[in-house]
Amino acid sequence: MRIYLDHSATTAVDKKVFAEMKPFFSEKFGNPSSIHSFGQEALEAVDKARRRAAEFLNCEPEEVVFTSGATEADNLAVLGLAEGLRYRREKIHIITSQIEHPAVFAPFQELEKRGVETSYLPVNKSGLVSVEDLKKAIRENTVFVSIMFVNSETGSVQPIREIGKAIAKENEAREKQWNNSGRKGILKKIYFHTDAVQAANFFDCDTKKLKVDLLSLSGHKIYGPKGIGALFVRKGTPLRPIVFGGHHELGLRSGTLNVSAIVGLGAALALASKGRGGNNLKISKMRDMLADGILKEISGATLNTDRENGSPAHAHFSFAGVEGESVLVNLDLEGIAVSTGSACASGGLKASHVLLAMGIDAETAHGSVRFTLGKDNSPAEIKKVLSLLPGIVERLKKMAPKKEKAKKKK
Repeated sequence: MRIYLDHSATTAVDKKVFAEMKPFFSEKFGNPSSIHSFGQEALEAVDKARRRAAEFLNCEPEEVVFTSGATEADNLAVLGLAEGLRYRREKIHIITSQIEHPAVFAPFQELEKRGVETSYLPVNKSGLVSVEDLKKAIRENTVFVSIMFVNSETGSVQPIREIGKAIAKENEAREKQWNNSGRKGILKKIYFHTDAVQAANFFDCDTKKLKVDLLSLSGHKIYGPKGIGALFVRKGTPLRPIVFGGHHELGLRSGTLNVSAIVGLGAALALASKGRGGNNLKISKMRDMLADGILKEISGATLNTDRENGSPAHAHFSFAGVEGESVLVNLDLEGIAVSTGSACASGGLKASHVLLAMGIDAETAHGSVRFTLGKDNSPAEIKKVLSLLPGIVERLKKMAPKKEKAKKKK
């Protein structure tokens, strides 16, 4: 039995999604930018996917920009907006959190190198950003805030609606101030972006309710294909492209459209909307079964996922006295796939910046394992994991002192 518990890294393409994609690999191969019938056939499929995405996001189709994935969508949101704003005012201030995905964190660090004033909000022990901390961080020249919806490692769900309301209230106050004083310029508005990659399967991504100006999505996290994503861009947002060379996607993203993948993203978003409620309940029950079993059977296990304020799919654990990678390897030998953190950062040797920001020490962070469940997992699989994991952890704990003695001899 092979068991997959790493759905935050990627998901299998749903059979219904693949069925819709399949014709566009061969029979319907036209370039949607071509004006002949082959191209128009492809364009029609792209337009349908765009409408599906707009329906999922409760926005206009022309507010959806297709990208090569969430990393590009995040970069376009952060770097593209910063460039659009810097043309009007040089000294701008931007805000994000200390636990963002590298696709947001790295662009922020790049902008910081370029002289953009940057603030990184702390989180509490549950990995949650405080709305009050955000309010305190806002300055007169603050123009952009990016806070992820659901953390990919621990599954913490940020108060995006509350943050959106706080920013909207700040924007209303600024507008009144400027209308009264006659001041015009970039400081009239703070733009709000959220990386909703890990949220799309489980939470409402209605952009009007969330009060966001930009929102990033990824296909392969929601049972769609890899290599496709989307960025919601509210009308009037002064975004500039970061990829040049064509007129595609309203001039915001050059490059021939990946029609089959776009079709797949649209199909996956439609399925996510329909199945969210039932899947959430099923997945959360299995997650709780796994988490409760680990806490009961394994001494020194700590659950880092706040179940009340977390994704129903996440169970992030620290195991005292063992290395997370050793647990991963031993589970993999049994046919069970898990992770030690974000897939995009799995090649690094440093302790997770997310766990460190939550106040978890580096040694404990290195002993962490992420279990993320999906709609196709079963209670039988969870029972299998629980039958093997305690023995693996116990065996690794017994090996650990030998390693310590070896170090002391050196």
